[in-house]
Amino acid sequence: MPDNTPKTTLSENALLWTLLIGNFVIGTGVMLVPGTLNEIASSLQIGVASAGQLITAGAITVCIGAPLFAFVIANMDRRALLAASMLWYAILHAACALAPGYSSLLIFRVLAIVSAAIFTPQAAAVAGMLVAPERRGRAITTVFLGWSIASVIGSPLSALVGGTYGWRVAFWILAALALLCAILVWRVIPQGVKPPAVSGVMWRQTLGSKLMIITVLVTALSSSGQFVQFAYFSPYVAQVLKGTAKDLALLFAIFGFFGVVGSFAVSRIIDRVGPPKAVMITLILMAISLLLWPLGTSILTLALVCIPWGLGCFSCNSAQQARLVAIAPAMASVSVALNTSAIYLGQGIGSAVGGVMISQGLMAQLHWAGLAGLLIAMGLSAWAKRASKAQA
Repeated sequence: MPDNTPKTTLSENALLWTLLIGNFVIGTGVMLVPGTLNEIASSLQIGVASAGQLITAGAITVCIGAPLFAFVIANMDRRALLAASMLWYAILHAACALAPGYSSLLIFRVLAIVSAAIFTPQAAAVAGMLVAPERRGRAITTVFLGWSIASVIGSPLSALVGGTYGWRVAFWILAALALLCAILVWRVIPQGVKPPAVSGVMWRQTLGSKLMIITVLVTALSSSGQFVQFAYFSPYVAQVLKGTAKDLALLFAIFGFFGVVGSFAVSRIIDRVGPPKAVMITLILMAISLLLWPLGTSILTLALVCIPWGLGCFSCNSAQQARLVAIAPAMASVSVALNTSAIYLGQGIGSAVGGVMISQGLMAQLHWAGLAGLLIAMGLSAWAKRASKAQA
């Protein structure tokens, strides 16, 4: 009998690997500051709370920039756009490495993160356009794996390099990787790819949906709850647990590994249990870690405490995106973009709250604020599930 299983061509494989690598570089760059926060604060002679505002500013930039750039770049060729955004990432991270002080570093970092607002959503759009419809879902999932790999490899290595050789070296390495990726994107992505622009009508319909807004708020709250603590992993390990850069890298690696495991697990069960239940499972897992946080009195015990958090972290975002698509498939391009903005909005709010708490001497209490955010997210998620049933 003939084999009718859809096959991915060599050119499609090259395309998907290129976009995956691009997301790996973007993800590693986004997580570069949390991994080198101690070194940045020490080098520039500022407090870790002030250094943490680099995360807040970058997150707010992506939050606002993702939907804004969807309009601005609508008619641009995607090969030129993706290559240019990666080249911009390289140049601005090199500028960060040369920054003489905190103010200039903050400006360069905000400008660098503009690339994250462009590359990741447009990479998904390109993957969706250039593969056969029957392979589209898997292609987009493959492209987003770059972020998961960044959490397993890029984040621990940036923490290790930053702690061993200094944060500027870590930024130089990221700049070099981004430059190489820009060249790769230019060589592999075909010319003339232009996804359809998102209309203002679609945005108005999405923003006018109470169910959509509640669901997106779940994303923002879960993200903010996590980043109250996650943004300050580095100083927490150094100051509370007296850990080293190697200890921090180990924690990031364990967290990232279980993040990938959780993503694969949720992808297997989500069609069976439904997106709302999958989201609730991931929220509960993350809440368990923050509830048990005081038990992490050593690097080993903290690593064990972080396992449920890792399992729920990335899988929660995936489940939320699937949930939004299921609510209104025709609005998927807008709702997923809005969900991406909510992720970064939450990161900005969470890191800002954590910074304020640290400035008040409350570093050891960060997990309680994070837990509160996750509990509110769980309540909203349950409300959204009931509203979805009523609407159906």
